[in-house]
Amino acid sequence: MDERRTRTRHRVLKAGSIEFGGGAIDCTVRNFSETGAALDVTSPVGIPEQFTLVIQADGTRLSCTVVWRKEKRIGVRFG
Repeated sequence: MDERRTRTRHRVLKAGSIEFGGGAIDCTVRNFSETGAALDVTSPVGIPEQFTLVIQADGTRLSCTVVWRKEKRIGVRFG
């Protein structure tokens, strides 16, 4: 499989939330880089293409665009 990422992702396990339209969905940040992340979710259904990721441990807020979806995981690009 070809690696398409421009930056190496580092494995992490941080609580987060996906915020959009006045609502929020809990998630777990599974890996993270300067340019994107993979998020574990209960279900990707209903999560919009663009949202704000909030990492609860440090209050980081990142604008995200979904680049792929799997059964219980989504990949996002920051910016």
